[in-house]
Amino acid sequence: MNKPLHSQVKMSAGLMVLAFTAYISLGLPDGLLGVSWPSMRHDFSLNHDSFGALMIAFTAGYLTSSFFGGRLMAHFKLGTLLTASTFSAAIALLGYSVAPFWWLIVIAAVAAGLGGGGIDVTLNNYVASNHGDALMQWLHASYGIGATAGPVIMTTAITLTGSWRSGYLLVGLLQLALMLSFLLTIPMWENSNKSSATSQKTNHLNSHDTSMRNTLRHPKVWLSIFLFFIYMGVEVAFGAWAYTLLTESREVSTKLAGYWVGSFWGIFTIGRIVAGIYTSRIRRMKLIMGSFTTALVATVILALDINNIASLAAIIVIGLAIAPVLPALISGTADRVGARFAANTIGIQIAAMGIGGATIPSICGVIAKRFSLEAIPVFMIILIIILIFSYTYSVKAVKTVSY
Repeated sequence: MNKPLHSQVKMSAGLMVLAFTAYISLGLPDGLLGVSWPSMRHDFSLNHDSFGALMIAFTAGYLTSSFFGGRLMAHFKLGTLLTASTFSAAIALLGYSVAPFWWLIVIAAVAAGLGGGGIDVTLNNYVASNHGDALMQWLHASYGIGATAGPVIMTTAITLTGSWRSGYLLVGLLQLALMLSFLLTIPMWENSNKSSATSQKTNHLNSHDTSMRNTLRHPKVWLSIFLFFIYMGVEVAFGAWAYTLLTESREVSTKLAGYWVGSFWGIFTIGRIVAGIYTSRIRRMKLIMGSFTTALVATVILALDINNIASLAAIIVIGLAIAPVLPALISGTADRVGARFAANTIGIQIAAMGIGGATIPSICGVIAKRFSLEAIPVFMIILIIILIFSYTYSVKAVKTVSY
């Protein structure tokens, strides 16, 4: 006998709350790292370019779990995969808090990547298959909540204890609690997945009859992958380097910079919440192009270094501008590449996000060492211009899409 409708709704609502919480956990480490890096670098006597080793290690794990996410979901229950992923992330964060050597931090980053990639691809598939564009925006807004809380947690931890390790210890324990929640709800995720398989809402994401080889033969797929690579690199770079730019190059106090970078992620979250409300009223291309253009102007202001107030305001505007881009790009995947290739492309795009999120911030570290921290905003301007032209071309390349 089928469950009553109200019971199914309650179950779905409960799982969505848990999904949002898990996505919050994705944002926490990114927010923590931006503030902890200067202290971490000092404790281990590292140069700025050592940041790249950490990001590369994280990406190795992230790529493994996200690229093969579809295959993993075909063999494991959703709840089981989410439990394993959050456990991996928890062990990594707790490892950060106690590791006595830098190379152990790098190894722990691999586990963090495995967990993050597993959570990311699983939840994106779940929401895209069972819910609309608005919930996709709100899911990604949850990431912003975590990224907002991360700098605040780390700034407070350093202020109270004098150590960045206590921040990772706290978040690692919270991640363990999340893992237990997924463990206890494994049957609910399985029932939800079975319900979606028989639902009339089944869409292109549920069709996996196109081979990966055929998907990768199409230039439009590679262009879409490129968009995700560049975009995520820009997003992570702003979050990771804004604090260091403000404190080490522009002499903003560590406390003010920490809370202001937290505001960057806060406004980032608000932008996605608002976008979820109005997503059906704004054409996707208009939303994305408006976001890129506004971010470009704000980044130019940041690069000019008019004064500290202008720099801080520019960071907030950048967060607000780019907030709705990622969910909108994910929702528009079928429009750019065709429904036939959408399922495979989404998985690869998430993997590309991991590569971009590691590569571009790492390049920023090299640029900071070779030139100065002030060269990073200039680099961001170039990347945003590339995004504008690439996205415009990807839209024009698909003449059958109505924007």
